[in-house]
Amino acid sequence: MISARNLRKQFGDLVAVDDLSFEIQKGEIFGLLGPNGAGKTTTIQMLVGGLVPDSGTVEIADGGNPLQANVRRNIGNAPQALAIYEELSGEENITFFGRLYGLSGSKLKQRVDYTLDLVGLANRRKDRLATYSGGMQRRLNLACALVHDPPILVLDEPTVGVDPQSRNLIFDKIELLKSEGKTVLYTTHYMEEAQRLCDHIAIVDHGRILAHGTLDNLLSEHGGMSVVTASFETNPPADVKLPGEFENGELRFESDRPLEDAAALLSHGCTFRSLRIDRPDLETVFLKLTGRRLRD
Repeated sequence: MISARNLRKQFGDLVAVDDLSFEIQKGEIFGLLGPNGAGKTTTIQMLVGGLVPDSGTVEIADGGNPLQANVRRNIGNAPQALAIYEELSGEENITFFGRLYGLSGSKLKQRVDYTLDLVGLANRRKDRLATYSGGMQRRLNLACALVHDPPILVLDEPTVGVDPQSRNLIFDKIELLKSEGKTVLYTTHYMEEAQRLCDHIAIVDHGRILAHGTLDNLLSEHGGMSVVTASFETNPPADVKLPGEFENGELRFESDRPLEDAAALLSHGCTFRSLRIDRPDLETVFLKLTGRRLRD
């Protein structure tokens, strides 16, 4: 559905995207994760026809070039910088974008009604955008991207600054759209969002993909081992070989089989006061690959 091959984009001395390639299959949610300045937004702009790659190719929906208007109609783009107008009402915003995509008459009205209801704004349709909360504006941004019923959605940080209720609604609607066959490219720096929503995830930094695969693949290849922390009712029997350092009444060790190792300690006479198993997650992988240094 989307194919990016060897994309490169440079601005002066800055190489924003450097030989980046990936494929997104029809009906999947593909997550593009990276720290600030990693090249995510530049990549998106090339995918939707907003920027011309210096080299490399983009193919949309069986070989179409997004620089062509008829191909761009296959894409609904909800950018991180809200593409909506404060002077207009919610209904007027969606109608405006619908007309840009050639909708009119009863078809346009049907799509406006549908998208307002989808994002939970039907009862605020006549209110000017200036009266909307941040979460409502994000939901309207999504509705404007959906009005022409595109098969592909590109969502760039769609939950930045929203309240928990709006975030949960956006999640639910994205999952609904996937169930209806939509293909979604989703960028975020919230790891829990990618874990919940994405079928495949690419972690990008300095314009390159560092790792790519399903969540299970990424955890297996880059997550490392679980960390087990245990305290005991009494000190472990002297003849028990502990799998890690035992200091101040606490045992801490790494394991790729934490439950089995904990069960083995019980079988050798250890009695736990507390047991905590910290399994690797997507944030573990992300920080391991991109580093912990703060980004501006």
